[in-house]
Amino acid sequence: MKMKYVVVSGGVVSGLGKGVTASSIGAVLKGCGLRVTTIKIDPYLNTDAGTMSPFEHGEVFVLDDGGEADLDLGNYERFLDIKLTRDHNITTGKVYQAVIDKERRGDYLGKTVQVVPHITDEIQDWIERVAIKPVDGKEGPPDVCVIELGGTIGDIESMPFIEALGQFSYRVGTGNFCLVHVSLVPVLNVVGEQKTKPTQHSVRGLRGLGLAPDILACRSTEPLEEHVTAKLSQFCHVPISNIINLHDVSNIWHIPLLLRDQKAHEAILKVLDLQRVPREPKLAEWTERANKFDKLKTPVKIAMVGKYISLLDSYLSVQKALLHASVAMERKLVVEWVCSCDLEDSAAKETPEAHQKAWKLLKGAGGVLVPGGFGDRGVQGKILAAKYARENNVPYLGICLGMQVAVIEFARSVMKLSNANSTEFDPATPSPCVIFMPEGSKTQMGATMRLGSRRTYFLANNCKSSKLYGNASSVDERHRHRYEVNPEMVPELEKAGLSFVGKDESGRRMEIIEIPNHDFFIGTQFHPEFKSRPGKPSPLFLGLIAAASGQLDLLLQRSCGIASLNSTPRCTTNGTVAPPVKNPYTAVKKKPLKSLVNGYYANSNGIQI
Repeated sequence: MKMKYVVVSGGVVSGLGKGVTASSIGAVLKGCGLRVTTIKIDPYLNTDAGTMSPFEHGEVFVLDDGGEADLDLGNYERFLDIKLTRDHNITTGKVYQAVIDKERRGDYLGKTVQVVPHITDEIQDWIERVAIKPVDGKEGPPDVCVIELGGTIGDIESMPFIEALGQFSYRVGTGNFCLVHVSLVPVLNVVGEQKTKPTQHSVRGLRGLGLAPDILACRSTEPLEEHVTAKLSQFCHVPISNIINLHDVSNIWHIPLLLRDQKAHEAILKVLDLQRVPREPKLAEWTERANKFDKLKTPVKIAMVGKYISLLDSYLSVQKALLHASVAMERKLVVEWVCSCDLEDSAAKETPEAHQKAWKLLKGAGGVLVPGGFGDRGVQGKILAAKYARENNVPYLGICLGMQVAVIEFARSVMKLSNANSTEFDPATPSPCVIFMPEGSKTQMGATMRLGSRRTYFLANNCKSSKLYGNASSVDERHRHRYEVNPEMVPELEKAGLSFVGKDESGRRMEIIEIPNHDFFIGTQFHPEFKSRPGKPSPLFLGLIAAASGQLDLLLQRSCGIASLNSTPRCTTNGTVAPPVKNPYTAVKKKPLKSLVNGYYANSNGIQI
């Protein structure tokens, strides 16, 4: 079958949810039995999202191959249960760099290199090249590629991509290209009626640029009224059957169901000339999950102690991982956002009300999560949060920097090394608990961190982390860091009671810490949130939620799996069962347990995501 393409564009305003819409379209088409892949186009000049501030762009989503990508790729992976690569995120920077490299090599044979045709051709070639890559662990190319065009129609930086997509629709031919335009139908409080004019203008602008929408996806707070749909159809030249209403819902897992209920899949399949594909998508898991979420009543409070909380998208994957785990443990998630700066002693004098509120939120939570970050701002607050959790036996999960501050706090409080610190914050510290990676670069910022999927070996078979991963001897998780625990200080830290239960293959890199006599105190150098999926929550997040809701012992005792909480466990890598891996730290073969969570078996190499 010839490759089919679904392009999702956006109009009127940004932030309408194009990423969730594209992911949901993919989920519905997958439910129809089609193999789906995705591509995200970001018109900014950056090569990737790696050097962008979380305040500017939200979180940086890390892929298995080390690609630092837009957060929408996280939506795609979570919704479709696929594994994407850095090439699935196209940016203006990447395209121009590729064209300039070709020009320098002389590939254009003396031609004047221009936006049209050279940039537009490069975009089209890139899409065709990446679209055929299998992302679901099976062999052969996917059936449908869903492409999200970032930004809003009319943006100057999007023009080359819009022109390229217009040409691309002719390149692939009728029946192989479907354009879904996401627009806004607002309600003005003064008038109190749904207004279609913004969408009309957006579609007119799109047509003026050479693209005509096949399907309109209209965002609104309430369901569209019939006369509004009829008006949109008349003025936008789109059949009523092809106008989909994406109104506000209680949780985003309802979006694929909204598409199904409005026969969006039939409209898309018709445009793509896929009439023989089953017409009714199988979305039973989505229905069950969405309804289960809506019925949750017993709360579990997690204090998220971060430094970028003014933009919650900075921690999007962490939020989703907490949500996946809380639903699995049948608890209603309540995230208490705590600005780490407000916990610091200086805040007590400068902003006493914020300081008091931050500590009240922290002390009222059932668990504490300290996510990653860069720079020294707010670090002392994170250290204080780790100290509070350790001293008061409050469940704690530290990710990346969250693990590093836990080590620093332990060295200061337990080992009485008052000047213990990271060389990131104090290069001259006499007790460097955390140091710069030997192979890191201090001059080149982009793509110089330790990135992507790396293997962690468990050193203890009775630690909580290993049990949560199904008593695995090793696990693959994704990384993004420049600094790491100083291996020279590890013997002293372990002697004082801090356990390093996970290390890399060299034994020099500390990957997981635990405090054995604490109910739940775990820190990881890797980012487990990037592999969490709605039906397969991250083991460590599941452990945090279980500990915070008094269910950890029960969870750990379920050595035969968690059938009541999750689907049948499985462990695959690229769609195949991971081969046994010899743990370099032990010659004793562990007795494998059936996976507790997320499809991990003993000696696993991670899971198919």
